[in-house]
Amino acid sequence: MIPILGLVAGVLLGLLLDPTVPLWLQPYLPIAVVAALDAVFGGFRARLDGIFDAKVFVISFVSNVVVAALIVFLGDQLGVGAQLSTAVVVVLGIRIFGNAAAIRRHVFRA
Repeated sequence: MIPILGLVAGVLLGLLLDPTVPLWLQPYLPIAVVAALDAVFGGFRARLDGIFDAKVFVISFVSNVVVAALIVFLGDQLGVGAQLSTAVVVVLGIRIFGNAAAIRRHVFRA
């Protein structure tokens, strides 16, 4: 219940405060969101498997976001930012869909 309340509070604050993302941060935000979603789906899968550990989840969440942002930053510095951004999204997308499939198998027993 606490995560749902936190999500609702975050959405409401975002709608009320209407935050703006600085221009220099805009290329990294979508990658960070996809990396965070990967950690969330992985945490949910671990919860269903009965092996969830909050410490592992937090470390996974933060490290996914930082590593993904660093890869995109490195790509920008090398002049291949779009290609590395695409690579990060593809890899994390594959992980997200793998976790979603495992979650589906748990929920529907199929």
